[in-house]
Amino acid sequence: MSSLDASSLVINKTTTPKAKLPNDQLVFGKTFTDHILEIEWTAENGWATPTINPYHKLELDPSAVVFHYAFELFEGLKAYKDASGNSRLFRVNKNMKRMNASAERIDLPAFDEAELSKLIAKFVEVEQDFIPEGHGYSLYLRPTMIGTTASLGVNTPDKALIFVIASPVGPYYKTGFKPVSLEATENAVRAWPGGSGNSKLGANYAPCIKPQREAATRGHQQNLWLFGEEGFVTEVGTMNAFFVFETEDGKKEIATAPLDGTILEGVTRDSILDLCREKLDPNEWIVSERKFTIHEVKEASAKGKLIEAFGAGTAAIVSPIKNITFRGEDINVPVALGSSGELTKQLLDWIEQIQYGEAEYKNWSTPTKDY
Repeated sequence: MSSLDASSLVINKTTTPKAKLPNDQLVFGKTFTDHILEIEWTAENGWATPTINPYHKLELDPSAVVFHYAFELFEGLKAYKDASGNSRLFRVNKNMKRMNASAERIDLPAFDEAELSKLIAKFVEVEQDFIPEGHGYSLYLRPTMIGTTASLGVNTPDKALIFVIASPVGPYYKTGFKPVSLEATENAVRAWPGGSGNSKLGANYAPCIKPQREAATRGHQQNLWLFGEEGFVTEVGTMNAFFVFETEDGKKEIATAPLDGTILEGVTRDSILDLCREKLDPNEWIVSERKFTIHEVKEASAKGKLIEAFGAGTAAIVSPIKNITFRGEDINVPVALGSSGELTKQLLDWIEQIQYGEAEYKNWSTPTKDY
């Protein structure tokens, strides 16, 4: 059975390249590049020859299991252009590890993570003219795996497809780097222990759209998902959530929910925790992965002990939070700098400097030519 092999890649470039849009016309996920990376898999033969072809529609049988039983997973990562014009990828190894974990959760095939990383790097090089320049701008990459077996039987798929598409993007929120408002949601549940909320599956997202739309009608950008009668804070609709508290002994604690199966293991989340542990003074800061409730957040805000809060994810990097509405009451979140808290802005600067190759840190940002 064949394993995934990046060295066998076949590239067929388009003869009708698209015009490149200026930065001010980029809308997240609405325009796409010229090509698509595809690799088919069968239980009988393993992974087929990878190909990069002109962007096209997929042809699937109406009985394909992806349509009926949600055999679908995806990743989100970005390519950046540095000051020398090189294309770079940020911690793609973390995305590949999570993608394999998602595949295992729904019984889709595993793949060689290093080989798919190489293929994605080659794909980015083919599309590098689409990478917009400047901080806040990048090429968003969407690796996806679907089950393609044509059958209405509920079984492990014996056919699958990995494909990667790309979209040049600017800031995820139309408001840019400005604080957002959240609605704490307890009448619906995004994830639960033992479920699949820690996997990046399309099936996890569709049930969240209605609560998000309803929150939007009340002036909020996202939901803050709560869990259990205690009201444990889990994550935001498209981001992990971080809160900064002042402790009883005068220190500052940055806290986020633990990896207990109810949140996605975010790459940006992991990056923030690593940077905070490395760069913040441990005599002044505590970095916590722990359970805490919306009631603790509300009490801290009322006592002046809530310093700031933000969401974190690939799309937005960090997004400041200014308000959380819980059971009809507003929880005020300070934004010391006007548009964000101090740590939020510092983290954005640290991460962007690494992503755009302006600062070296643990080989997190790698030029695609080096794969």
